[in-house]
Amino acid sequence: MYIISKKADLADYLKQCRLNHKTIGFVPTMGALHEGHLSLVQRSLSECDVTVVSVFVNPTQFNDKNDLQNYPRCVDKDCALLESVGCNAVFTPSVEEMYPEPDTRVFSFDGLDKVMEGEHRPGHFNGVAQVVSKLFDIVQPDKAFFGMKDFQQVAIIKNMVRQLRMGVQIIPCPIIREPDGLAKSSRNMLLTPEYRAVAPAIHKALYEATTMKDDLKPEQLCEWITKTIDATGLLQAEYVQIVDFDTLMPVSEFEGHHAIACIAVWAGKVRLIDNIEF
Repeated sequence: MYIISKKADLADYLKQCRLNHKTIGFVPTMGALHEGHLSLVQRSLSECDVTVVSVFVNPTQFNDKNDLQNYPRCVDKDCALLESVGCNAVFTPSVEEMYPEPDTRVFSFDGLDKVMEGEHRPGHFNGVAQVVSKLFDIVQPDKAFFGMKDFQQVAIIKNMVRQLRMGVQIIPCPIIREPDGLAKSSRNMLLTPEYRAVAPAIHKALYEATTMKDDLKPEQLCEWITKTIDATGLLQAEYVQIVDFDTLMPVSEFEGHHAIACIAVWAGKVRLIDNIEF
């Protein structure tokens, strides 16, 4: 497995791959890898000849400097994990390598960034688009693989790819969960034992809500999920919204919509997100 930190070196490696008519799969990450990330890598390995994973904590998508500072970083462990599953190359650029000068681009996402995560994390998705578009330009993959835990992010990236007419196919992949239902996340390692023990209540509430859709309207279900989460005494729901899968706009009825419930929850100082389709 190649570990590459310079854009020019990665370009040389990928040029040779293309000369040999190899298809390129790409998994962008911020490191602190877990089984969820590895499932994306394995999917790429099964569909593409060469798989590249980036490990880069992108500063422009953090609207909280403390969150950026505290985000877990363990590049050596990440590289060992990636090598163990057969990854071909890891791109580990510095901030200076990715941003030799400030990126002042401002993206428009047709309103997809104005709700849920976008409403609560101003500028977050613009930063995501900045770094992902840069990485796509560097890697020029045939396919890129993203986890559906970050459902809104997948919708935003698909929108960006259409707008910029990038020739990459976006492959959404299922959420990978712990045995107790908690969605796997790099932030889980920041949870104290007390919060880790109660965190599965998030998925449990979402799942139970799907069994009640015939009896309650979406707005009522959102209220029920919020109260259920808050009743744990430790977790606090920041938002719960049931939205249309394609437009991300809140729905008032389930009929006629492919609906998905999206949630953000504070577990102490750690912010967790999850979702479930109806």
